[in-house]
Amino acid sequence: MARALSKISPDWWDYTTLDEHILKDAAKLKPEGMLTLARPGFEVVFYDTLEEFYLAEALEYIEAWKQSTADNPAGICGPIGPTEQLPLVARIVNATGMKLHDAHFWGMDEWVENGKPVAMDHPLSFAKADKDLCFDRIDKKLRIPDAHLHFPAGDLGAYTKTYDQIRCVVMQGGQGEVKHWAFNDPVKRTGAFADKPPSPAEYRRLAARVVDLHPMTVIQNARTSGGGNVSIVPTQAASVGPVETWKAERVSIWHAGVHDNPFGMRLTTLMISKKIPDSAVPMSLLADHPNVRFNFYRPGIGSCDAQMH
Repeated sequence: MARALSKISPDWWDYTTLDEHILKDAAKLKPEGMLTLARPGFEVVFYDTLEEFYLAEALEYIEAWKQSTADNPAGICGPIGPTEQLPLVARIVNATGMKLHDAHFWGMDEWVENGKPVAMDHPLSFAKADKDLCFDRIDKKLRIPDAHLHFPAGDLGAYTKTYDQIRCVVMQGGQGEVKHWAFNDPVKRTGAFADKPPSPAEYRRLAARVVDLHPMTVIQNARTSGGGNVSIVPTQAASVGPVETWKAERVSIWHAGVHDNPFGMRLTTLMISKKIPDSAVPMSLLADHPNVRFNFYRPGIGSCDAQMH
């Protein structure tokens, strides 16, 4: 049976092309029911306050960096979105005097314009945000060496190789409205994928690359980062891929209820728990990763009940 056209953009795949029974089951989930969807390899954690939520996210940086030595380098891959954890990371490092000379960090993604990653003076640069909000706030005597900061800019093949050279203890991420981590967006509905999206196996073969962004992703980033001004948001980005993600020992996704909505958070929780991977919902591919943790700000989970405003 042919899959439905997207209700968002018929030239693309996305979650609106799923079987309607999956969509209905997700919408019916209550927060307490989401907790019961945890299984071996998939952990579901609730936090009652934003302070606890972002502190726990920041502590994942510290826990990863504590494991790194000169002989066995290790680090964390972190997102821009959320960003609230980043100043907390710098504050913890400075307060404890933790030396980061052997630690490593990967940026998840970066905007691309005219075929090239944007420079750090671009107002939306993710690398700039990482430095401004975290790394440049760390005492110079404690900082990670610049050579240990790995951003997906320039030679993406070299970026991919670092995941074989350095142990990625945890890859953090948020979840976008198109149900991506990093910029692993659904693909366009064209060519070999005109009638069906890539199989999970096909999508998982994708490494760091330049991605065409789903219209929903462009609109979301205009809302969250540009005051709604869609014209300033690039339509391409360089992104960490599934290949690098599966080299991370744990994937830790942080749902504050800001970047995706109540339905989206329920949908991916359900699909990962029930092992229903579908590349139209890229986050659902984490159903096949051996160690995934979904972290929720409990008041941000919201409701899928119809409400008129």
